[in-house]
Amino acid sequence: MTFPALKTERLLLSELQDDDKAEIFELFSNPSVVEYYDLAVFTEPGQAGNLISLFKSRYAEQAGIRWAIRLKATGNLIGTCGFNSWNSKMQNAVIGYDLLPAFWGKSYSSEAVRAIIEIAFSGKLACGTLHRIQADTVPGNNASEALLLRLGFKEEGLRRECGYWKNKFHDLKCFGLLRSEFISI
Repeated sequence: MTFPALKTERLLLSELQDDDKAEIFELFSNPSVVEYYDLAVFTEPGQAGNLISLFKSRYAEQAGIRWAIRLKATGNLIGTCGFNSWNSKMQNAVIGYDLLPAFWGKSYSSEAVRAIIEIAFSGKLACGTLHRIQADTVPGNNASEALLLRLGFKEEGLRRECGYWKNKFHDLKCFGLLRSEFISI
């Protein structure tokens, strides 16, 4: 199946390539980017290649999809976004996204996430038409929560100590977006 490339006003969303290793390493070696992430800060460039391979294998197995977020004007990679997992039978998916700090506060994440939500709810992904998209945030990740609320997600509750990474338990706030809610905004 051909990887679905997307275009927005300022961005290109495309498949991650081996050539993106340096940019992926820059992204995930930044402590600010992974502060709320279930990943430790990258310390070796080889970790970027492993992550790209993981994203590619998820897509090949039709278990999820991750796009590179690139500036349309330059083609430079500034982040990633996608569905970490999806369940075709249940018609739902879990969304994730990240962006280099130099591009925070400029609505690039909103633009990219809106585009992938639109394609997911349109039925043009291998998972079929989704009915629900879920996002989890760690309390304190106010920027991510604001993005989700702007796009129509509803806060559904707090799952206490539901996540475990970086040697400690984390509460997770659950946000959900139904297809009918997104289409109406």
